[in-house]
Amino acid sequence: MSIAKVTEVISSSTVGIEDAVKQGVTRASKTLSGITGVWVSDIKCTVNDNAITEWRCTLKITFVLND
Repeated sequence: MSIAKVTEVISSSTVGIEDAVKQGVTRASKTLSGITGVWVSDIKCTVNDNAITEWRCTLKITFVLND
């Protein structure tokens, strides 16, 4: 039997949503092992001069705990 845990992180990107998610998972994998999934629970943007300048994603990352 395995036990999983969910942790929440916020990541950002000036490129787009997909890049923000990739950066968040990449960074989380430096300290978490056994990542099995990610849920994008929220998306926000920063706007300057009527243009989107940054995408921010709230991620819920699921990982399996080591025995």
